[in-house]
Amino acid sequence: MRDQIEAVEFYWRRGCGFCFALDRSLSKRGIPMDKHNIWEEPLAAEFVRSATNGAETVPTIRVGSVTLVNPSPKSVLAAIESEAPHLLPAEEVAESESPGLLARLLGRN
Repeated sequence: MRDQIEAVEFYWRRGCGFCFALDRSLSKRGIPMDKHNIWEEPLAAEFVRSATNGAETVPTIRVGSVTLVNPSPKSVLAAIESEAPHLLPAEEVAESESPGLLARLLGRN
């Protein structure tokens, strides 16, 4: 049995605007995150370099077996839905299960 994922692993560094924006977006949605500052945690920096072919590109996100480099909030939510749907707040799950605008307009709900 696969270990229960308790949080999204969020690799970041101070001064990174992309990190700030993604953190804010995920925090507003109530996504639990385990944050790792790559400038203060050598093992975190090592993980990021291994995921980015030697670069220290952040934000880097890990959800179970999925690693995303500088992802959009939407792609992080998709990874959570795939790897750890229990981390999604109920309203995010309901929204992801509801038909999109185009499907509703076409009557495909």
